[in-house]
Amino acid sequence: MLRFNKRPRLKGFAYTGCYRYFITIGTYQKYQAFCDKEVVAICLESLKEKSRLLNFKVWAYCFMPDHLHLLLEGKTKDADLKKMIAMFKQISAYQYRQNVGQRFSAEKEPKLWQPSFYDHVLRKNEDLFDIVRYILNNPVRKGLVRHYTEYMYSGSLVLKDGIEGAL
Repeated sequence: MLRFNKRPRLKGFAYTGCYRYFITIGTYQKYQAFCDKEVVAICLESLKEKSRLLNFKVWAYCFMPDHLHLLLEGKTKDADLKKMIAMFKQISAYQYRQNVGQRFSAEKEPKLWQPSFYDHVLRKNEDLFDIVRYILNNPVRKGLVRHYTEYMYSGSLVLKDGIEGAL
């Protein structure tokens, strides 16, 4: 289970600049929110908007049923990963509550994300496309599809047409 009691960040690292990050964000109480194409569409639109606004490339994304994998890269020296994730989670959660939350009981506020996220700052010797392949093949490893191209909730905002050739 993806659960964070502490904020798992590297001490002394600012999380700003032209770095690449492998991110995993869990849903609240492992709710399988991303089996719903409307929820994925809401989150993907928020991801597109915030990554553009906050200067991040989205090399790969994969909305698994109860978590999201991202491979992000800051495009400028002031690209702030913590701000990017916070704003993405905030706007996507708001849109989720506004558009999908009405399906839930009025007694229970529908939450989308669990607190915090897991990050791995890629080192210079780590191959970008190895991580892209790892992310896009996650549904294959979990037995959801036989080939990553069959999974409709993953892709790249950078490699639009060239994803097959890159892999």
